Amino acid sequence: MSRRLIPKLVCVSVFGLCLFLAGSLAAQDTDVKYMTPPKVLADVVDAPYTPSLSISPDRQTTLFLTRPGRPGIDEVAQPELRLAGLRLNPRNNGPSRQYYFNSVTVRAVEGGEERPVTGLPNNPKINHVRWAPDSKHVAFMVTLPDHLELWVMDVKKAEARRVAPIIINDAYSNTYSWVSDNKTLIAVAIPDGRGEAPKDPAVPDGPTVQENLGRTTPARTYQDLLKNAHDEAVFEYYATAQIVRVTLDGKVTKLGKPGLIDDANPSPDGKYILVTRTHRPYSYTVPSGRFPKLTEVWDMAGKVVHQVVDQPLADNIPIPYGSVQTGRREIGWRADADATLYWAEALDGGDAGAEADFRDAIYLLPAPFTGDPILLFQTETRYGDVTWCRDDLALISQWWWPTRKIKVWHSNRANPMPNRDWCRIAVGRTGTTIPANR
Repeated sequence: MSRRLIPKLVCVSVFGLCLFLAGSLAAQDTDVKYMTPPKVLADVVDAPYTPSLSISPDRQTTLFLTRPGRPGIDEVAQPELRLAGLRLNPRNNGPSRQYYFNSVTVRAVEGGEERPVTGLPNNPKINHVRWAPDSKHVAFMVTLPDHLELWVMDVKKAEARRVAPIIINDAYSNTYSWVSDNKTLIAVAIPDGRGEAPKDPAVPDGPTVQENLGRTTPARTYQDLLKNAHDEAVFEYYATAQIVRVTLDGKVTKLGKPGLIDDANPSPDGKYILVTRTHRPYSYTVPSGRFPKLTEVWDMAGKVVHQVVDQPLADNIPIPYGSVQTGRREIGWRADADATLYWAEALDGGDAGAEADFRDAIYLLPAPFTGDPILLFQTETRYGDVTWCRDDLALISQWWWPTRKIKVWHSNRANPMPNRDWCRIAVGRTGTTIPANR
């Protein structure tokens, strides 16, 4: 035998052996199951987290919420849709990945017996836990394989029940809010008769077209964007919701028409609802958070009483970090007043790269929303948030990325601008607090 043939024969033999082994393994694949490590290792990996605590508004009762250590394979294997920056589970119309609590117990803050909550389904997946203002009830979401439910717990009895036969839409994670009467919730539900999700057409109706209308616009790169008309239809299908008013006795009242509901937040006095809706035109270059948004004030019957702002598509925000959209943004209710709106507006054109003495202004507008907005404060850097304390005190934070600084001011709303007192400044990423006078 020629020596030149030996390597070839060896190669053929090894190749044949590989095919044999591959065939043997393939024959056994049907019997392969998930394997687990020894119990001592599994117990370490699956050890539950330290329970979370939630204290009632009246500071008398504590909830202990336990969470499993790792999600099960049944949860990890759920399907995921990625649309306009949202990641959804199409089976239950909720987020595709999130943490859950699997048990709830109640105990008085001053001590006493710890009572497990009864009435829950087997192996519950609980989230969005929120106290009623009077601390007598707790509402929460229960996630099931094919839908989401709104539940409520009687704190005194430690008993839970489904509050109404509605299916919650959790596409935007703004599922429900308590009204100040302590017996009503404003929730976003899947509309009746929604039907099946749009199917991907075998042949598209036309080309995918994008226009820049002659503008030169800098753009960042985002994940999970819409790509075509079918994506738009699927996005609308899963994001469309119906605002409903739900009472603790199970009565459900529809408010307004279904839409892409970003948020539905009742006023502190329980007379109005601040509603934000996404609308067309959509974009294939930015996520849904930058789609056009209409913000309105509704009464409790669903009638529009005031339009706060209709923001256009935010696809032209400057690149420098800290840039924002122009116009009214960060809109909310002043927490310590009956029904007063507040919002921020950019004074620098929204461009963090532009020179400006003041970056943002914060305004107030009390009900019935017919007067002129009241200027509360102007920030030298970008507005962060506001904490409403009492009539003569609000804490307003501002931040600036290039310097890594955060300033917190206290403002007297009874005597707005220009009286401002500097509370503190946090320097650097460590959050070091340095007292200062100004």
